[in-house]
Amino acid sequence: MAKTKVIKQHVVSALVENRAGTLSRVSGLFSRRGFNIDSLTVGETDNPLVSRMTIVVNGEEKILDQIIKQLEKLVDVIAVRGLNSSSCLRREIMLVKIGADEKNRPAVLEIAGIFRSRIVDVSQTTITIEATGNLEKLDGLLLLLRPYGILELARTGIVALERGADVLTAGKK
Repeated sequence: MAKTKVIKQHVVSALVENRAGTLSRVSGLFSRRGFNIDSLTVGETDNPLVSRMTIVVNGEEKILDQIIKQLEKLVDVIAVRGLNSSSCLRREIMLVKIGADEKNRPAVLEIAGIFRSRIVDVSQTTITIEATGNLEKLDGLLLLLRPYGILELARTGIVALERGADVLTAGKK
């Protein structure tokens, strides 16, 4: 009997040197290995010399190990760790512009309120909503807004941190 490949989402958190070319070297590693990056967010940490990358890929469990080992070899990478979905916080920000006239505007506003979203822009024919949360929340919001007409959509990609006292630091590769 053949084994079935279990494909799942993997989140990798990496502390990297904040300098020109680092992003290119990290993304190049994924490209050379044939891994598709589903989401990539990068931002400076409390130390301006260090950035945190949150990388999301889909694949088998062994892919996560390969990615971590390959990232650890890069000079620009200070520390790297795979984040378990049950022990980390994941969030994403989404901006979505909806077609909204005076007839459907109350319904769109109600949906936004149910999802604890913020209205960040209103015009005669549109409403722009900012939503923050996990993927399920954002996808649920989109599902309910889709019938009103999504005119534009922008998502940041996932940012993630481990829960509790675990901290990714330079000493923990």
